[in-house]
This record gives sequence, C-alpha cells and structure tokens, in this order.
Amino acid sequence: MDSDFGAVHDELRGVARMMLANHSPLTTAGRSFKPLDWQLLASSGWLGLEVPAAQGGAGAGFAELAVLLTEFGRVAAAAPYLGSVVLGTAALSLLEANTGRDHRLQELAAGTRRVAVALPTDRPEVGQPTAPFRIRRAGSVLEVSGRAGFVPDVVGADEILLLAADDHRPVLVAVAPSAPGLQIDAQPVVDETRHLAAVIADGVEIDPDSLWSFTGSPEAGAARLAERAMLAVACDSLGLATMMMEATVAYVTDRYQFGRPIGSYQAVKHACADMLVGISICSELVGTAVEALSSDEPGSWVPVSMAKAHVSSVAVEIAGKAIQLHGGVGYTWERGLHAYLKRAALNRSLFGSPIAHRRRLAARYAGEGNS
Repeated sequence: MDSDFGAVHDELRGVARMMLANHSPLTTAGRSFKPLDWQLLASSGWLGLEVPAAQGGAGAGFAELAVLLTEFGRVAAAAPYLGSVVLGTAALSLLEANTGRDHRLQELAAGTRRVAVALPTDRPEVGQPTAPFRIRRAGSVLEVSGRAGFVPDVVGADEILLLAADDHRPVLVAVAPSAPGLQIDAQPVVDETRHLAAVIADGVEIDPDSLWSFTGSPEAGAARLAERAMLAVACDSLGLATMMMEATVAYVTDRYQFGRPIGSYQAVKHACADMLVGISICSELVGTAVEALSSDEPGSWVPVSMAKAHVSSVAVEIAGKAIQLHGGVGYTWERGLHAYLKRAALNRSLFGSPIAHRRRLAARYAGEGNS
C-alpha cells in the first residue's frame, strides 16, 4: 500500500482509538452498552466516510472504512454503524444516480437519516446472493413479499432497503418501516452490543419510484454488497481479537503468583504466543480481502470468504482463551470480557458461518462455482 495512504490510515486509527478509548466494556466494567453518540460520529466525518464529496462526504474508500471497523471491534462498540453506514451507504452508492439517492446520501453523511439493508444473513452463496424478497406486478400495482432474518440495525431506521428479485433481476426497494404489510420483529441475540430483527413483507405495495436498479450488472452489485457485509464483520472480529490479546498480555504481566508474574510461566507464554500468531494470520487475510474489495478485483469474493471464515473462527478462540487466562476474574461480569466473547460468537454466524464459507470455497476449487 502507498506510504501516503498508510500515514492517513495511521492517523485515522489513532484518532479513532482516542475517541473510543472510554467505550470499551473493559473500561465500563461490562455493564454499559450505551450506543455511541450518533451526531458525534457525524461531526467526526465517520458517517460520510465513503459518501462522495459532492454529497457532503469524505469521498474515501472501503480501505479507510476497514480501519474504523477494526477500531469499533476493539471496543465492541454499540452503534448502528454496520446497518446504516457500512451497508446503507454502500447500497445507495451502488445504485444508478438520481436526485433521491443523492439526497439520501447527504442525509446519511449528516446523521439525519438512518437506513437498514435487508440481505440474506444466514449463509453465503457462490456468485450473487439470493434475494430474500420478490416483486409481484399486478397491472400498475407493485407489491413486494418475502422475509429476511437477523437484519442489522433495522429497529429505529428511517428507511429499509430490501434486496428483491424483479423478473429474476436483483434490485433494491425502499420502504418505510411503517408501511402497511411490513412487519419488523426484534430478534434477541447473545451479543448485547448489536440489534437485529426479522423483516417480513406480505404484499407491501410500493411506488415505482422506490424501486432502484444497480449501476452496471445487477448481479455484480448485489454480490458486492454482500461481500462488504462479510468483510465488515471480519474486520470487527480482527479488532476484538487484537484487544483480547492485548488485555490478556497486560493482565498476565501484572498478575503475580508465587512471587512471579503468571506471564512468565511457559504455558501462559505459549498461549499468548498462539494468540499473536493467530492474529498475524488474520491480519494478512483481512488486508488481502480489503485490498481486493477496494480495487474491485474480479473474484474478490474468494479472499473475502477466506477472511470471514478464518478470522471469525479465530476470534472466538482468542476471546475464550483470554477469559481462561484471566482466571476466575475473567468469568465475572465486572471484567467485561464476556462482551467480547458474545460479540465474537455472533460475528462467527452473521453473514455466513465458517463452515458455510469453506463449503463455498471448496465448491470453487471443485469446479462447481466461480473461478
């Protein structure tokens, strides 16, 4: 990566770490999951990071967004950033330009509008994702029906973008949360820092102007949106795994037993070394995937799936090992380590489990999927 961009990323990382330092469950004793101040994020430019400058954003790319996502993972940040910014901004940016789209991007960057995107979250697929919603045409009337489960940050959103099939062509449909026939059911999960819900549409009548096409290939646009979701979760997992390693090393250095820091014992040293090796591999996988997605490389789903499968699995292992190495205090609510383990567990399943992604990759190598 160009050194100039590396310097920018280092500065962005430093600012983010300073601003988020007091929001980690490790510093709030695991009792506070208060969402980050949305307007503070807007004034920092983090909501419009990828929004074009013409619409009031910074005009940055996914590489810069990945830096923030990793920092959010470090503190297990409670914020609707995944649904509204990572997916919402990307979904609008992938659409054909129009006044309504540009106006929404301006509002997203300013923090005055929140959107959610209903994608399949259970398993990845080779190629384009299957649209969970279907559009039915009855004369001049358009209706959308279907269901998507575990949609991030849909509760409290001002607008929901549904990935729907229109004559077998993926499109996005904008609907209001209060639209007749639309049902939003909150789905409690183990991770208290995130909020997910099922979106169910039963013959929701839609305006033709709310049906938007992707720029270029519709299939490629839908696939790219799904890849961003997978990689965003991988970045988050990398951040939380790194924080768990650092917190553990600090603890075993300060904790004494029999007159020696417990980190001096061989078993503990080996466990910490294993954490570092695992994180180093994860960092390389995420970096490769971010570069492929940022440059829109053909077949970028391959490194994305590799990163999602491996990093989300390793993060659970590292969080579990961190609790174990903290001893009895690691299992207490006050220490806050439980928040990281729960978030890692959700990340492992969200937008495809490691098994699902490995099957996807195996199908490719077996000649049954994309090349």
